[in-house]
Amino acid sequence: MLKELQLFLSLVLLIACGFLYRLTQRSPCLFCLPPFKSPRGPEDLLSDGRSIVFIETSERLEPPPLVSCAVESAAKIYPNLPIAFFMKGLSNASQLAPDPSHPAFSLLSALHNVFFFPLDMKRLFEDTPLFSWYTKVNSSTERYWLHVSSDACRLAIIWKFGGIYLDTDVISIRPIPQENFLAAQASRHSSNGVFGFLPHHPFLWGCMENFVEHYNSHIWGNQGPHLMTRMLRVWCRLGDFQDLGDLKCLNMSFLHPKRFYPIPYPEWRRYYEVWDTEPSFNDSYALHLWNYMNQGKRTVVRGSNTLVENLYRKHCPRTYRNLIQSPEESATREPGPSTR
Repeated sequence: MLKELQLFLSLVLLIACGFLYRLTQRSPCLFCLPPFKSPRGPEDLLSDGRSIVFIETSERLEPPPLVSCAVESAAKIYPNLPIAFFMKGLSNASQLAPDPSHPAFSLLSALHNVFFFPLDMKRLFEDTPLFSWYTKVNSSTERYWLHVSSDACRLAIIWKFGGIYLDTDVISIRPIPQENFLAAQASRHSSNGVFGFLPHHPFLWGCMENFVEHYNSHIWGNQGPHLMTRMLRVWCRLGDFQDLGDLKCLNMSFLHPKRFYPIPYPEWRRYYEVWDTEPSFNDSYALHLWNYMNQGKRTVVRGSNTLVENLYRKHCPRTYRNLIQSPEESATREPGPSTR
C-alpha cells in the first residue's frame, strides 16, 4: 500500500513539474503579472471607427490618479469599445508589460479593453496637412508645446481612425450617443477636450488646415478650443442654446455645455469641496475637471467626502481603491522621486 502511494505521489509530482516547465517556457517569470495584451497596431484595433482615445504628449509613463480615473471610467462606461491610450513616452511594444513600480499603469493594463500605443507624431501626421508644420516647427522654442502637440495629435488620430477623443481629466459617467459632435464649453464657444467623429470627416481635415494656416503658439488655446470655435463658425450659423437642447448643423451636433461642463472653469474648485446635496449630473455624459486650472493644487483625499472623492469612488473604483490615500497614509509615505 505504501509503495502504491509513493508511486502515485511520484506521478503527480512528475505531472506538476511538466506543467510548471511548460509555463516557464511561455513566460520568463512564472509569478510576474501577465504580459499586457498588445495588438498589432492602432490600424487594426481602431479600424471600425468606434473607439475612445486618450493622449499623453509628455514623456510620463506613470499616469497620475486623475488620468487613471479618466481612463478607467471610460473603460467602465464603454465595455465593448477599445480604449486607446497613445503615450509619447512609449517607444516600442516591449515597454508595455505591467510594472509593479507603476501601479496606475499596471491597473489600467489589467483592464480588458484598454490598449496602450506609442505616440509617433511624425508617422501620425503623414498624409495630413499637419506634416509640413511638424517637420518645420522647433519644439524647444514653443512655450505651450505639450498642449499644442496634443491639439494636433487629437485631430490627426480622430481624422484617421474615428472615435471619441477625451482629455485625461474627463470622467465618463454615461455613454455619449452622438457620432459626429463638438462639445460646447459655453454658448457659441466650442471646447476641444471632448469631440467625436467618424473617420475622414471633412470638418477635421478643415481643422488641420486651419491649424497650419493660423498657427500662433504664443496664444494659449489658439490651436485648440479657439480653432474649434473658428471652424464651427465657418461651418455653421448657430444661435444660443435653448434650455438643455443640443444644436444641429449639417451632420454634426453641438452639445450643450451641461453635457461635459456642468461646473464651468471659474468654479473648478467646487469639485474639491463638500456639498450639502451633491448634483446628480443627469444631463451630463462626462465631467471635465479642469486640471489645467488646478495644476496639482488640490488632490483627491480618501475620507474627505468631497464631490471628486465620491466621483472616483463611483466611476473609477479601482483607481480609488488602489491609488487614493487617506491623510494619514500621505503623511507616513516615504518620499520618492516624484514627491521631493
